[in-house]
Amino acid sequence: MGRIFVGATCHWNWEIRSVWPALSIEYNASEFRLLATETRGGRMGGDLAARLVTARRFTERLCRPLAIEDFVVQAMPDASPTRWHLAHTTWFFETFVLACWEAGYQPLSADYQFLFNSYYNRVGEQFPRSQRGLLTRPTVAEVFAYRHAVDERMTKLLASREDADLAQVVELGIQHEQQHQELILTDIKYLLGCNPLAPVYRQSGETITPGSPKPAHWKAFAGGIVSIGHAGPDFSFDNERPRHQVLLRPFELHDRLVTAGEYLEFMQDGGYLRPELWLSLGWSTVREHAWHAPLYWVEREGQWCEFTLGGMRSVRPEVPVTHVSYFEADAYARWRGARLPTEVEWERAAAEVPIEGSFAESDHLHPGVAGDRREGLAQLFGEVWQWTQSPYTPYPGYVPPEGALGEYNGKFMCNQFVLRGGSCATPASHIRATYRNFFPPEARWQFSGIRLARDGRAASS
Repeated sequence: MGRIFVGATCHWNWEIRSVWPALSIEYNASEFRLLATETRGGRMGGDLAARLVTARRFTERLCRPLAIEDFVVQAMPDASPTRWHLAHTTWFFETFVLACWEAGYQPLSADYQFLFNSYYNRVGEQFPRSQRGLLTRPTVAEVFAYRHAVDERMTKLLASREDADLAQVVELGIQHEQQHQELILTDIKYLLGCNPLAPVYRQSGETITPGSPKPAHWKAFAGGIVSIGHAGPDFSFDNERPRHQVLLRPFELHDRLVTAGEYLEFMQDGGYLRPELWLSLGWSTVREHAWHAPLYWVEREGQWCEFTLGGMRSVRPEVPVTHVSYFEADAYARWRGARLPTEVEWERAAAEVPIEGSFAESDHLHPGVAGDRREGLAQLFGEVWQWTQSPYTPYPGYVPPEGALGEYNGKFMCNQFVLRGGSCATPASHIRATYRNFFPPEARWQFSGIRLARDGRAASS
């Protein structure tokens, strides 16, 4: 079966290269690892146009393992076909950059303005999100040609003028492209995970070293007035601002993530059968969907296996558990006599921790084992997004940007919870300590996991 899959991939590459010769460029994995090292924390050195090209090429690199059929299927309403991600990120640059700054701008296709608009009501109507998988046209080749055409026009535009407002929107477009790089990986994983053949997206580059994880320890943090939120000239999304002060009580965090083996103990203790551990809506969700394990876990002959982007494999008890919902994370924490951290606690703890971990450029495609550590916290960045108990709401003084781009984050501040830290599918240059991701509490298809917290002791105790 693997030979057929590889053959289909090679055939697809030949087809697309005949339409877009730029795809014949060979990507060097070490080049992207170097980029990740130099640009962590949201800082990206070098020319804006060069960084745009790098981001766009990395998106295409993620598409290389796919067969042509993989590009067009939508496995659920919350996930989008890869072809749509490729087109939508291109639509973003055409709509918010070229249409505003290119002299004599003419859209490449009026139909694309409708088909690939995600949720920007001020720009125009959108094709229904749940029906994106029904679009067999434009073809994958036509979408790549669309990307090529917009990239050429973007290159000419950036070479012809310098404008601070233009640079800000292009930077937002690069960050938006990176968000969709992660979505390509998570959405294609969900799609392939629905296939009983458990097809391999790409073999993982991680080094497997079986063994037991280091025992988890509590790390104490003092209370007091702390400042959170982004400040300074580096890029941040609007929902990370303004920086503000918060009164924080003493708290403690586990110094590593919850492992798959620890979560299995929760399952074996009847965790999915005990309503007292669950929020009411969570218990209803568990029963409605018959949840009994994390997403992608299946039991075969008494052994738990897990579908990964590298195919099906036995659950490794020492790696962080992933693909759990907020409801599952909250129930597990309650079972352990703990709780989930608030986002203020998480950011306070992460403020001085180096941004290190498994990211998209590493090719690990799955969270890794916590390394040796003398003091402090491990696995704060990369690996898995960490659920917090904080609802996704605006910071004090938050004002969304004017115009259509004001719809980017602000209008989703309802019925969602904040996640922090990034995952093994997040580009390394995209994450920072102030980054606020958000998903509804039942979401499981993202690389989401658990870090435990508990109330700390007051200084006088």
